[in-house]
Amino acid sequence: MLDATTRSGGTATASPRAAAAELGAATASAVAVPPGFAARCTRVLLSPWSRLSLLVALLAAAASCVLLFEPQKLLANGWPPQLGGALAAMAFAAAYGLCTVAFVPRPLLNLAAGALFGSQLGTGAALGGTVLGAGIAFGLGRVLGQGALRPLLRGRWLRAADGQLSRHGFRSMLAARLFPGVPFWAANYCAAVSRMRWAAFLLATALGSVPNTAAYVVAGARASRPTSPAFLIALALIAVPALAGAVVAWRGRHHLRGR
Repeated sequence: MLDATTRSGGTATASPRAAAAELGAATASAVAVPPGFAARCTRVLLSPWSRLSLLVALLAAAASCVLLFEPQKLLANGWPPQLGGALAAMAFAAAYGLCTVAFVPRPLLNLAAGALFGSQLGTGAALGGTVLGAGIAFGLGRVLGQGALRPLLRGRWLRAADGQLSRHGFRSMLAARLFPGVPFWAANYCAAVSRMRWAAFLLATALGSVPNTAAYVVAGARASRPTSPAFLIALALIAVPALAGAVVAWRGRHHLRGR
C-alpha cells in the first residue's frame, strides 16, 4: 500500500487531499465572520422598526400597483371571464380581499359584486372578501407594526383609544364597521396595534359589515332601476348605519374626553 507522503531528499510532500484541506482552512480563516456579527444582523433585521419599514414598503408597493394597473376595473368588467357561478364568486372574493389591502375603496368593489353576481351571491362574495382583506391587514399590522408602534402610544387620546380597543374590542370594532366614515384600512391597522384578539376582530368585522355591504351590493344589482323599491331600501340601509355609527362615535368621544 502506498504511503500518504513521498520522501525526496528528506523533504515531505503532502498528498493532494491534505493540501486541499489546508487551503480550505486558510481561506475560511481569511474570511472568518467576526464573533457576534451574524447575531447583530439578525437582531437588526428582526427589530420592530425593520418590520415596520417592511410593512410600509409592502403597502406602498400595493398602492402603487393599484394606481398603475387599476385592478378594480378588471373586477368590474367581469374578471375572470373563464369562470362562472360559485367559482367566479370565490375568485372575486379572493381578489376583493387583496384589493382592500391595497386600498381599493370597498364601496366600488361592493357595487361591482352586485352588478356581476346579483344580490345574494354578490353579498356572500363581498362579505367573504371583506373578512379576508381585514384578516390579512390585521395580520400584517400585528406581526410587522405592533412592536414599533405600541411604544409611541403616549398621548392621552391615543392611550384612551388603545385601551378602548384592547378592553372592548368586539364592541368598538362593531361600531367602526357600522360607521362608513371610518376607513376600512385605518380600522384594520388600529386594531392590529392594539391588544384586540383575532376572534373578536374577525367576528365584529363580519357582523358589522353586513348592513353596509349588502346595501351597496343590492344597489349595484339594481342600479339599472334606480326607482325600484329594492334600490331605495338599499340607499336607506346605507344611510341608517351611518347615522347609528355617528351616534356611537359621538358618545364614545364624550366618554374618552371624560376619561
